[in-house]
Amino acid sequence: MKLIQAIIPPDRLEAVQAALSAAEVFRMTVGEAQGLSLGEGALSGEDFAPEPVVVIEIAVNENFVKPTIQAIREGSGGEDGAGKIFVMPLSDAVRIRTGERGPEAI
Repeated sequence: MKLIQAIIPPDRLEAVQAALSAAEVFRMTVGEAQGLSLGEGALSGEDFAPEPVVVIEIAVNENFVKPTIQAIREGSGGEDGAGKIFVMPLSDAVRIRTGERGPEAI
C-alpha cells in the first residue's frame, strides 16, 4: 500500500480529477494549502512568494500506484509549476465502519 500526495495548482484540479476517474481512482482527500517558493528572479529566502495550491492525498494498493501517478501527471499538464507528486509507504489502513485492515480497507 502507498500514500500518494500530489501538490498541484488549483486550476488543474478538475483535469486531475477527470484523469483519476478515467484511471478508476475515485477516492481521495482534497485540501487547500499555501505553497511557498522563490519567485521569479528572487535572490534570497526572504523573497518567498506564497501561492495557493491544492493537496490531493490518495491511498492505493500496489497495482494502482503507476496508473495514479500517470493520471495526476496527465491531468496537471507538463508546464512549469505543474506541481509535485510524493509516494510514501503506507503501513496500515483501517476502515472505521467495518474494522477492515490493510489492502481491503482501501
